Amino acid sequence: MPNTATSEMGFKGVQRAAILLISLGPERSAGIFKHLKEEEIEEMTLEIANIRSVTPQVKEAVITEFYELCLAQQYIAEGGIGYAKDLLEKALGSEKAMDVIGKLTASLQVKPFEFVRKTDATQLINFIQDEHPQTIALILSYLAPGQAALVMSALPPERQADVARRIAVMDRTSPDIIKEVEKVLESKLASLVNQDYTIIGGVDAVVEILNTVDRGTERHIMETLEVEAPELAEEIRKKMFVFEDILLLDDRAIQRVLRDVENNDLTMAMKSTKDEVKEAIFNNMSKRLAVMIKEDMDFMGPVRMKDVEEAQQKIVNVIRKLEDSGEIVISRGGGDEIVV
Repeated sequence: MPNTATSEMGFKGVQRAAILLISLGPERSAGIFKHLKEEEIEEMTLEIANIRSVTPQVKEAVITEFYELCLAQQYIAEGGIGYAKDLLEKALGSEKAMDVIGKLTASLQVKPFEFVRKTDATQLINFIQDEHPQTIALILSYLAPGQAALVMSALPPERQADVARRIAVMDRTSPDIIKEVEKVLESKLASLVNQDYTIIGGVDAVVEILNTVDRGTERHIMETLEVEAPELAEEIRKKMFVFEDILLLDDRAIQRVLRDVENNDLTMAMKSTKDEVKEAIFNNMSKRLAVMIKEDMDFMGPVRMKDVEEAQQKIVNVIRKLEDSGEIVISRGGGDEIVV
């Protein structure tokens, strides 16, 4: 059953949120405000200001509704939609459980293919390897990078670049198409797909996958894309290894990289980076050079972010070149990181 104390009285979502904040008190509400956008804070503040009084019944109903949604979210995180539905049915009854899950999936935009993400990668490979490349690309876009990387590596070489390209250029997919694919894989979850268009794929998605696959698979895909879609290949390559990823290198590799890097570029590159990155670099050079670069950084003063990024990209290019020649190894988690 729906929450009669709030829904039948005609309270909108933003009004119920305002009532909840009032009920929680100023200290707890202030903590919640830290996680809201500026326009959301303005809207909430205005709504709270317009509420003159709240009856005990409404206050209790709003807090109960919030508690039920938090409970459902916890269950979904622990075991998925099916697990949450079973537990909530036992606690709240079938109708109320579906009402709570319906509200939560609409607000959280629960991702499709949830059951696929819990499937063993080996089984998943056998399950989808004969599907159309576009179908495979759609499914991989929803998987965690590590799981998607295992599937990508197991695909025939001639299909890997095609699937990677389709993921990279994927923008928006109609919920009807997603439902159709889900129906083949698991019809039971089709009704839970959010009806808004879902943004998936894109260059960032394929970069995450390529950063996780073994070097041989990555090299094959990139070489193919450089021929078939050079602009896309360049965009992917620029995002595949960022300056901060130098932390993936061991001390010997960092020392090798520093031999091919200009001091001016290194000084500029470290003007805006994490302290742990600076520490890793300074620890792998002579104390005299470290002191000199630190002094240069202080003397340099404010610099343009564009200049910092260009210097960082130069160093990234050095790292990629040394990796391609086999002089250094980037620890990605794939088979290529094993050195014998």
